[in-house]
Amino acid sequence: RRKLRTDVAAAFPNLSAEQLTEFIPNKEELNVIKIYSHKGEAVTVYMNSKNPILFEIEKSLYPTVYTLWVYPDLLPAFSTWPPVLQKLAGGADLMLPGVVVPSSGFPQVERGTLCAVTLLGNRAPVAVAVATMSTAEMLAAGMKGKGFAVLHTYTDHLWEYGDKSYPPTLAPLVTDPAEKESAEDEEEMEGKEPVTRFSTDPLQHVDVGDLSLREHDGCAGLMGKEELGENRAAETAEDANTEVQQEAEDSRTPQEQMDALFNQCFFHALKYKVKKSDLPLLTSTFLRSHMFSCCPAGQQLDIKKSSYKKFSKFLQCMQHQKILQVKELNKGVESIVEVDWKHPDVKAFAVPEGFSSASAAPDSKSEEREQAYHAPEIIPLYGVSTKMVPLFQESGYKKGSVLSSSEVRNIIINYVKTNELVDETNKNFVKVNAILCDCLLDKSEQDEISNLKWDDLLSRCLERLQPLHQVTFFGQEPVVRKGTIEPIDITVAQRSSNKKVTIIKNLELYGLDPQCVANILQQKVQASATITPVPGTKDRAQVQIQGNQIHHLAKMLLEEYQLPRKYIQGLEKAPKLGRKK
Repeated sequence: RRKLRTDVAAAFPNLSAEQLTEFIPNKEELNVIKIYSHKGEAVTVYMNSKNPILFEIEKSLYPTVYTLWVYPDLLPAFSTWPPVLQKLAGGADLMLPGVVVPSSGFPQVERGTLCAVTLLGNRAPVAVAVATMSTAEMLAAGMKGKGFAVLHTYTDHLWEYGDKSYPPTLAPLVTDPAEKESAEDEEEMEGKEPVTRFSTDPLQHVDVGDLSLREHDGCAGLMGKEELGENRAAETAEDANTEVQQEAEDSRTPQEQMDALFNQCFFHALKYKVKKSDLPLLTSTFLRSHMFSCCPAGQQLDIKKSSYKKFSKFLQCMQHQKILQVKELNKGVESIVEVDWKHPDVKAFAVPEGFSSASAAPDSKSEEREQAYHAPEIIPLYGVSTKMVPLFQESGYKKGSVLSSSEVRNIIINYVKTNELVDETNKNFVKVNAILCDCLLDKSEQDEISNLKWDDLLSRCLERLQPLHQVTFFGQEPVVRKGTIEPIDITVAQRSSNKKVTIIKNLELYGLDPQCVANILQQKVQASATITPVPGTKDRAQVQIQGNQIHHLAKMLLEEYQLPRKYIQGLEKAPKLGRKK
């Protein structure tokens, strides 16, 4: 710990003695983890009780974004536009045309200087990078070419190893008038936290962001805001009908305005859109088909820009106020099962004056079709089984631990290198020791196989782990379920008089309301559609529509709803198109 403090003081001389003591405390827990990137580089990560604070590559120390949010002036900072973050998180380096030139000029840096990357209008860093040119060289090059090699970004795997909190909003120290005007325009369009709208896939990152670390619950950093959100919900419910008119001259923050907008749309939808016969109603359908249509023209609901961050948290607040009741009828799929339409806040709500009649129409079918469906994010995961515990316990995992495929890969690579099992004569092979033999080989193979190829080693490992999957619905927390997810099952059955019907099952698993799908299909193909319980299940429903409608279903599920083809079963049963005889 003393040596680390000395190294940090040498690497970051801007830290005062007090900040250094606060950064590396004497008595608080400090963990050291060794991992390998996809490139095979050894990386040492230093963790406090909550977040990774430093990482070390080839004896060089680098701060994480969590550290830079506490000490935003630790490194010289360069700003870029908010949409660029998506590219950086996807593995790209920062090119000079994407760097915003402030009127006060760039900080003076040399080639190889460690720098922070911020977004325009917010001083909180979102990336750590190394300058590939000096400041003078950047200007001499006409701000063209690669300016910074990015090592680590907000939303990468290193960030996921912490509490997954969002960047704070830190005002710039010196505000350039032109920059301020641009930031205000950007803020009006994107809200105060533009980076939260990006849903980048961290697995695409190819540098230090490839560190496959174990996932934790992403809402840990948001729990402190739940109480605040509840209070705001109570305060804004009474005057939700006047806030649309006042928004232009409102002095509230964008986050508070988004909270008020969610409250207004919630009460509008609940009072004028939802009927008792609609219950139970999927929460995703309530948001997509009812609340979105109640949003005033020129505005857009975005839960990430509110204090709730997740739609499930917002509904929890409403449930605490006893306005409605939410239950998980299917695992991981929440539904509204009860509404108190006599609640004072519901009765007091009135539609704001000047609200467009199209939005106020309770049963607008065209609007319902226009609401965007957000396909769930589905990630295959693996659980450590009893037989595989000896292989994973060296990395600190036990029976039942949940891992992604990239995490399993890194653990196996780490195990092989730690135990020096790489074949010296051919590095494409791994020597099978006693633990690998017991965990990965069948009894008939144990006397015959002494080496395994890397690919064979990894595939055998994945086959012997318990299959799991994580589903994340729009605005809700991720849910981990056992087994692999069942695909949407489409079958064609024969009925009396040689008539055919198309049957669709498992729509609820993907956040699709069977009733809504039936209504849309019925209008598209002008055929009778019914909803019936799935035989042998309690809470599942299936859609049955006359005729072989697989062509229409395929277009709707693949093109309109953007569901991956691998999650739909039975598309091959579509009728063959040809000339009629």
